[in-house]
Amino acid sequence: MNGAAEVRASGGPATDSGAADHDRHGTVHVVLPNDIDDPLTPSGGNAYDRRICDGLAASGWAVREHAVPGSWPRPGPREYDQFARVLAALPDGSVVLIDGLIASATPDVLVREARRLSLIVLVHMAFGDEADDLRCREGVALSAATAIIVTSRWARRRLLDLYGLPAERVFVAAPGVDAAPLASGSEAGSTLLCVAAVMPHKGHDLLAEALATVADLPWRCVCVGALHLDPDFVETVKVRSRAYGLDDRLSFTGPRTGDDLDAAYAASDLLVLASRGETYGMVVTEALARGIPVLTTAATGLPEALGRSPDGGLPGMLVGPDDATALAAALRRWLADADLRDRLRRSARDRRGTLSSWAVTSRLVSGVLRDLPMSEVERS
Repeated sequence: MNGAAEVRASGGPATDSGAADHDRHGTVHVVLPNDIDDPLTPSGGNAYDRRICDGLAASGWAVREHAVPGSWPRPGPREYDQFARVLAALPDGSVVLIDGLIASATPDVLVREARRLSLIVLVHMAFGDEADDLRCREGVALSAATAIIVTSRWARRRLLDLYGLPAERVFVAAPGVDAAPLASGSEAGSTLLCVAAVMPHKGHDLLAEALATVADLPWRCVCVGALHLDPDFVETVKVRSRAYGLDDRLSFTGPRTGDDLDAAYAASDLLVLASRGETYGMVVTEALARGIPVLTTAATGLPEALGRSPDGGLPGMLVGPDDATALAAALRRWLADADLRDRLRRSARDRRGTLSSWAVTSRLVSGVLRDLPMSEVERS
């Protein structure tokens, strides 16, 4: 890893000295999807964007938000043109932080504006791994960026591998987490929680299959997350759940935020996330902030989010991705082994004390913005 990127990835505090030396260090334009604050579509990316905007403003940046409507990363022509107009209207030399959902879909706009603007792309997920039609566009868009911020060390390595980007332009600012009260947990450990939009890559089909395998044991599982993003998949999972005889034990509540989401965490014993891949996995650290162990897959950035307690213990369990049998075996171990539950709870509570705050994340992002090279227009 490049030295400058390593400093920021390590979590060291970024100072604010010199932040007011020039206007370009005082104002940041942030281009965001229009649903960033929609309670019906909560997501890790939206939550991250909001916390960064608020954190930069709190630390003295003048944050100018530009919310762009559209079905990102596949906008219609009108939405595409609206984004282009937003960038075209910004003054030369502006610092512009763009959500990767938008940037990855608009490479020609970024290439056109890169000479006169300092463009920083905030990548929540690499679309080159998700869809072939976006791979080429994303590569061009990121190559045009002055800097790229990702949310995990895994994501940084993946972008470097996918696109051959200059290592010194890709930085890590892992999500923070808010302090939260410890969940009390039940002796039996039988209350399971999944927090994720019900979509194929989140693995709810695998979760239902695994839960059916342990139906002989006592448990209840609550799935919190949006139900409207892929209705066909939601219906498939519900049909399977009924076929497995899990209707009264596996529930789908739709999205929850604020106090309602806090209550769901407080009532749970184990967070279960059967995702086929996550750039990081913010719900993992949200559970750990409450001392709740996590059962998830060893896919992409999830092991990084799970981390380890200070004594080296895992604060949960990792299983292979796309493996319902392994997931079921881990669930059985959790439900049947009181000593295991005690050990994982201790590790989760110890890991809780090592988690970083959103203030740290905002300082890392601020450091990247502050240290940007001048645009070509400013140098000429």
